[in-house]
Amino acid sequence: MPKVDSLIIGEGPAGVTAALYLARSGCSVLIAEQMTTGGQVLLTASLENYPGYPKGIKGYELADLFAAHLQGLERLERKSGAVTAVTGQAGNFTVTFRDQSTVQCKTVLVCSGAKHRQLGVEREKELTGHGVSYCALCDGNFFRGKPVAVVGGGNAALEESLYLANIVDKVHIIHRRDSFRARKTYYDRLTAMGEKIVFHLDSQVTKLIGDHDLSAVGVSNLKTGAYQEVPVEALFIYVGFEPVTSFLPEELERDSQGFLVTDTEMRTTVPGIFAAGDIRSKLCRQVITAAGDGATAAQAAFVFLEQLHG
Repeated sequence: MPKVDSLIIGEGPAGVTAALYLARSGCSVLIAEQMTTGGQVLLTASLENYPGYPKGIKGYELADLFAAHLQGLERLERKSGAVTAVTGQAGNFTVTFRDQSTVQCKTVLVCSGAKHRQLGVEREKELTGHGVSYCALCDGNFFRGKPVAVVGGGNAALEESLYLANIVDKVHIIHRRDSFRARKTYYDRLTAMGEKIVFHLDSQVTKLIGDHDLSAVGVSNLKTGAYQEVPVEALFIYVGFEPVTSFLPEELERDSQGFLVTDTEMRTTVPGIFAAGDIRSKLCRQVITAAGDGATAAQAAFVFLEQLHG
């Protein structure tokens, strides 16, 4: 494969937007994705704050529209597979894939996003897929009419609690603080559901109970030390994200949590490498901000390429 102007890693909102902008600017573009178009969008039941959809839109529907938007673009190629390394320098990067294939490119746009952070409780990995989950949209239907728990206090935790409340018997929401950092509208909708929602504040999950499948969670109150075992058949974990950066050069500056540090033009500390979306060190991680990052990164990469050709 000849050298491309830009290789984009990830087909989430940031990567798709960057691909659209670069391809339409006349650059040769390869976009790589190990799963399918959409990224975290596919794990979202419904988006209610994406402009243009006042009644909301299902995550998978938006992902399908993203994929359709890429169809037929000239100078855009797509490759399936996981990236394992990025080496070289501006104008001459080598991107290596898990199947040992390589691609040469002049610039790299990292849009690989973030993955759900684990809770860190004993037997969590063992019970993943047996009651422990990080995606209510993916697994919630398996527990229709059953009691479940959600751990977390951000938007994702309360959004998924609302989704689960429509299909399960009861939702226990466990949060380590005495208030939520999520949007107040989510909390208000949950409290309006009455006994279907049980809040466990100032609390954390300290034990996972069950032989082959989860049957209960041990919950400890952080203020009183009181402990109780809550019978549930599933635990959905939403305690933040960690960036997918293991394949990137060590010299890229990262923040204390490992997210990539960029300037306002999405330039990283390595010339020719740009970052956009959830992979970046920033305050707000939403579909709309990821798309904006992707557009900015594409424009910055285009200017960089012009200077290279200069």
